[in-house]
Amino acid sequence: MPQGRDQTEAAPRPVADMSFEEAMAELEAIVSRLDSGKGNLDDAMADYERGTALRRHCEARLAAAEARVQAIIDGPNGPSGLRDLPGGQE
Repeated sequence: MPQGRDQTEAAPRPVADMSFEEAMAELEAIVSRLDSGKGNLDDAMADYERGTALRRHCEARLAAAEARVQAIIDGPNGPSGLRDLPGGQE
């Protein structure tokens, strides 16, 4: 049997089903494993592929959240008074 991850491990959860926080936690674990330099090349490549998918998922979730915040700020009748608050963007 080849060295590396246990073949009986459950399949990873689909990235699309993960919350932003879950995806970030897994991505941080992957980065930590890759930074350690331990493990074999096949596992590192699988981690890199999964990490790339997790990064894209997180970026998409952030972009969606940013769009929702912008929609709230703009409101149905144009910009709201939120921009006039201290620390607002304008």
